Amino acid sequence: MTNKLKGLSLEQREQLLNTLKTRFEKNMNRHTGLEWAEVQARLENNPEKLWSLNAMEETGGEPDVVGLDNESGEYIFYDCSVESPKGRRSVCYDREALESRKKHKPENSAIDMATEMGIELLTEEQYRELQKLDHFDMKTSSWVQTPEAIRKLGGAIFCDRRYDTVFMYHNGADSYYGARGFRGSLRV
Repeated sequence: MTNKLKGLSLEQREQLLNTLKTRFEKNMNRHTGLEWAEVQARLENNPEKLWSLNAMEETGGEPDVVGLDNESGEYIFYDCSVESPKGRRSVCYDREALESRKKHKPENSAIDMATEMGIELLTEEQYRELQKLDHFDMKTSSWVQTPEAIRKLGGAIFCDRRYDTVFMYHNGADSYYGARGFRGSLRV
């Protein structure tokens, strides 16, 4: 993720495409009716998006195609790791929350990391869509995009799955936990 040029070597690109193809073929229920060859062609024409997908992969997100926007023609990728991506845990919600902490600051915030990676946090609606594909965050939780009204009051929202139910909760935006990270989305 530290490459400021946001480029991948040929070897990195081939390795990532192979990983994505394998995951795509293994999880056809996530993208019924879509063809890998079309996804790959789109990815190869968008190297900056490949860089973002690589950042998702490197931080444990296991990105996969979950849909196609028929209007724009963009493929939609979500983090599909079983638990919240390991390389994105122990972060507070955003920069304001990070700066407001006086003691025991986390190293980063979810919004800052997502921005650096070129992705967006899932919305609550997207998170619930993801949960229809499989069971995710059974032991962890994930920050999701927080409505401005809640954020102005110092809070942020996160989701998880417990008791075969998807829950949405609130917490102070400056809180962080070892089992809470964030899931991202990327349109290619």
